[in-house]
Amino acid sequence: MGFGTPFFSNPSIQGLFDNYPIGARLAVGEDSSFWVGNFGGIQDGVALLTNARLFSNVGTPIDGIRSVVRIPIRNITFVSQ
Repeated sequence: MGFGTPFFSNPSIQGLFDNYPIGARLAVGEDSSFWVGNFGGIQDGVALLTNARLFSNVGTPIDGIRSVVRIPIRNITFVSQ
């Protein structure tokens, strides 16, 4: 990466979010869990979700609702609406 290259520069991962407007309800998967919340955008190499809740891969809630969640792009395994 050059000095002026943004931290998040993988176009194939970034493309996962191209079709979703700000505020769209999304499920964003990580290794053994997924977040369900409102898409807040991409900033500094992380996807932002608002009013999000964490679930295990079998669908059991793990934690309560959080106002803002920052998910590192490199940890994302799937995005769905």
